[in-house]
Amino acid sequence: MARIPVTKTPKVYVGGQFIRSESGRVFPVREAGSRKREAGLLGNIPQCTRKDLRNAVEAAAKAGPDWAQRTPYNRGQILYRLGEMLESRSAEMADALVISGASTKTAAAKEVATSVDRLIYYAGWSDKYEQVLGNTNPVAGPFFNFTVAEPMGIVGIIADDAFPLLGLLSQIAPVIIAGNTCVCLASQEFPYPAIVLGELLAVSDLPGGVVNILTGFRKELVPTFATHTHIRGVNAVVNQEEKKQLQLGAAESIKRVRARKRDDGLDWTDAKSQSVYDIRDFIEFKTTWHPIGA
Repeated sequence: MARIPVTKTPKVYVGGQFIRSESGRVFPVREAGSRKREAGLLGNIPQCTRKDLRNAVEAAAKAGPDWAQRTPYNRGQILYRLGEMLESRSAEMADALVISGASTKTAAAKEVATSVDRLIYYAGWSDKYEQVLGNTNPVAGPFFNFTVAEPMGIVGIIADDAFPLLGLLSQIAPVIIAGNTCVCLASQEFPYPAIVLGELLAVSDLPGGVVNILTGFRKELVPTFATHTHIRGVNAVVNQEEKKQLQLGAAESIKRVRARKRDDGLDWTDAKSQSVYDIRDFIEFKTTWHPIGA
């Protein structure tokens, strides 16, 4: 008798655990991006709801204080280790991109390699960005005046369908290296690479809850990303309608929004898509006065 292979049951990664959507809903994803019935079923992906998003925000809130209090050097070590792990499992991640139809074999190998480099790049900034972005300010009086960087808190990330691995990691890395936690909505069209990424995060040194990955439909979740009061910033790749929706919803809770349009030719492989100023977008600045000689 021929052996029936055991297929993967995809789950989302929230609070360091693998969970199904609280609604129990799923949507099928077939191999090579085909929607034909005869194509092999890659998996039934959880169709997360607003309740799942709220639960993920709670998990991010619990993980936030410990992560923010870690030394920048330690956060850099953890991100560097994640890059090491992705390098060692690069074939698996490339296969996830190819089998889901997100990329060709050659392009997938390049995307994974660039993803590793992107993680190492931001790991290197971990104990340096404060010197670049902070300042010592001259004042007219016997005081020291310092401007220092602090994490914002919880940041929502809405991923691009193009480069579903590299784009997602390029949005995550500058957010968490500054001490923030994040709740991510994976690519709607190609969610499978994010599922595999969650499995990698689960065995990394990154504490549970720092990065939470949801899958589902943008039209259901974007409004909650915009209006949830505990999400302090949103880093999103969206269309024009979604951008307007984010900006209007964010105005009520006064959250920071960085929304890039999907049709603007965003190229995540370009060196310009990584910068210390991507870290600056999701930190806050605190100015401290201290008397000289005290």
